[in-house]
Amino acid sequence: MSFSKFALPLVLLGAIGAGPAMADCNISDAQLEEAILKKPEFQDPANRMLVRDLRTLRDAAYLLWAYGMEEDCERVVGNVRQLIAAPEMGQLGTNDEDEADQQLSAAEPLTHRLGQVQGTRGAPNERPLININELGPGLRVDEILGAEVRSSDDQIVGEVRNVVIGTQDRWDYAIVAASGFFIAGTDSIVVPLRYLQINQERSSFFLRISSAEVKAVPLMPDQEYLWLEDDDWRASNDAVFRNLIPDGVR
Repeated sequence: MSFSKFALPLVLLGAIGAGPAMADCNISDAQLEEAILKKPEFQDPANRMLVRDLRTLRDAAYLLWAYGMEEDCERVVGNVRQLIAAPEMGQLGTNDEDEADQQLSAAEPLTHRLGQVQGTRGAPNERPLININELGPGLRVDEILGAEVRSSDDQIVGEVRNVVIGTQDRWDYAIVAASGFFIAGTDSIVVPLRYLQINQERSSFFLRISSAEVKAVPLMPDQEYLWLEDDDWRASNDAVFRNLIPDGVR
């Protein structure tokens, strides 16, 4: 595991509980996006992870505000301001990989840590799955991101962490991560949306391949989405799904 993946959260543990409480939390006051555009430090590729972490903290502050936890929101916004003012703080923190692995494991969804969890498909009076291209009305983004993905034999594969829409050859993809943390090349696969199904409740997506066949799917090679420009890799990845799905689905 690389140091940059876990240094920042540990730097902030001490700061998050400190500082005066504020009655209101104005997230825009941090001017994060303005800083990302204007400060040379945030243009440095070495700080790419820091930029992502700052946006994650900003989103966390919004959630705290939305739940009425304004004092906690202001503390997190204060952390964002500190890191904007001194980006070098992102290089501080622990480099104990064993401790970091333990913390990350504790944060993963339980079903993912337990491995392939059998679902309830096949129950009496069960309604059939719906093909994505036959779904009406369409899906909202918040119905896709974070949704669980299961194999055709109803075992957990992972969750949707991102969606790529409107590629040049009109193939759209769901990025499915097999753990609570998105680590390209370790636990993420790229699934053509056209080969997904969804249950009637819109709570779970289903691949058309079994949990055993999922092992043949190549892992997403990079988190920067450079693979979108790699025609050979995409062709190889897409062929796995095309060759394994049932006849008549293509």
